[in-house]
Amino acid sequence: MAVFFPPEWHPQRWIWIGFPHDGDEWPGFLDLAQEQIAAFANAVADSGQEVRLIVRDGGNAARARSLCGEAVKLETRRYGDVWLRDTGPLVVRDGGHASARRFGFNGWGGKYLMDGDQQIGAELAESAGLPVAAADWVLEGGALDGDGTGLVVTTEQCLLNPNRNPGLSRAEIEGRLNRDLGYDRVLWLGDGLINDHTDGHVDNLARFIAPNVLALPRATGSDDPNAAIYADAKARAAAFGVTVREVPSPGRVESAGGRIEPASYMNFAITSNLVVVPTYGTAHDEDGVAAVQALFPDRPVTGILADAVLAGGGSFHCASQQMPQL
Repeated sequence: MAVFFPPEWHPQRWIWIGFPHDGDEWPGFLDLAQEQIAAFANAVADSGQEVRLIVRDGGNAARARSLCGEAVKLETRRYGDVWLRDTGPLVVRDGGHASARRFGFNGWGGKYLMDGDQQIGAELAESAGLPVAAADWVLEGGALDGDGTGLVVTTEQCLLNPNRNPGLSRAEIEGRLNRDLGYDRVLWLGDGLINDHTDGHVDNLARFIAPNVLALPRATGSDDPNAAIYADAKARAAAFGVTVREVPSPGRVESAGGRIEPASYMNFAITSNLVVVPTYGTAHDEDGVAAVQALFPDRPVTGILADAVLAGGGSFHCASQQMPQL
């Protein structure tokens, strides 16, 4: 029986969410990032889905409890970054049973190595009663997105980057995606968003929202810094035979220092009863949320401000990992 890694819209038992704790990761933004992650957790819990909010220590737990409703469950774990999409377990059905895949993690190509991030995936899986299989290569969950039929989308910038698996060819990576996650077809996009420290994770660029239906950003404004990246992704997807649905981008989003930020509505989190879209305080937020709502007629969509979360390098999808019903 082939390995099956369910798409994110598959029914979920619960969702893990990482709670910010490190002021060095969010200089000047930690309190606000905590409030925005708490708003995300509360929205999912209020929709009726179980939320397991991962906190670092007692003080971190007290702060989280002050911001979250009682429906949000807290679990104290040792972790560095909150990006559980990349460090958490990928839960699959293998041989008729649920199990977890744990891949090598090297801090996004050696850039961010923090205490606990190499262990948190196995720890969460074991706490869920799942057997854990360790894979022999480096992979982060945010680097891929599947449609449930064996088709996966990723970027060359990330999966072919020599800072991850320098000894593996494109064909060998495709073989491992098939062996470990059941993907038998790979749609290769080019680059991810400018200044994305993950080296172009696909969950900031392209998301499957149904079998063979891929959502992509559409450039907003003449100064959109990622316009060429969006156009290239659309051309590659169309040539592959995938149906493309477009969502307006947030446009040009800059930090206080003038750095272009990798802001994206595509970093939405799909949960069993709700889709949560990160917003950034731009004039395009309302249109972005409305466009994502049109992609999901079967469940409500809500926008939650995530500009402070973005200051730490990611958004709501990056900070979460689902436990599917298998």
